[in-house]
Amino acid sequence: MPRAAACAPLATEESEADTALVDKHAVHQDLERVRTTFHRLLDDATADDLRRPSNGTRWTNRQLLFHMLLGYLIMRALLTLVRLFGRLPSNVSRAYARLLNAGTKPFDAVNYLGSRLGGNVLTRHRMGVLFDRTTAALDRRLDTETDADLARGMHYPTRWDPFFADFMTLGDVYRFPTQHFDYHLRQLTLGR
Repeated sequence: MPRAAACAPLATEESEADTALVDKHAVHQDLERVRTTFHRLLDDATADDLRRPSNGTRWTNRQLLFHMLLGYLIMRALLTLVRLFGRLPSNVSRAYARLLNAGTKPFDAVNYLGSRLGGNVLTRHRMGVLFDRTTAALDRRLDTETDADLARGMHYPTRWDPFFADFMTLGDVYRFPTQHFDYHLRQLTLGR
């Protein structure tokens, strides 16, 4: 993923307690919007559309669609990390983020190759089913989060994704996959 995209930090460690709480309804609406959009993209794309190169990536449209799905699939791990590191002293997650930043090249390779593989292996139907299951699970999980949960945060590896801020709350993490989705949506070359 290009690192040039700018993203204003969603939270800072110092302002964590003052961060406005997540509008759960807005997150639910975003999840439904992207779910509907993802199915429309899959349903409307021809086989040639899916094989066509995307704009600004080394993936085909089909591989990029899987990468967009992957942003939601990794949420379970991201939410777990915030729950774990958010209870520890801040310097622990800061050190962890520095370690992950040092491993950016291997991460980029796995991210690229994983999306190529997933995009080539999964059928449209399977991608749609996975998207539905994943966003439904996120919807259910979000409903169980307390204000204290959503305000808890940790440091993130900013070199891994342009939408990772140095410090992110659990609420910020819930917004991440949709930012990622919308960014890549503009790179698809379907129907051209």
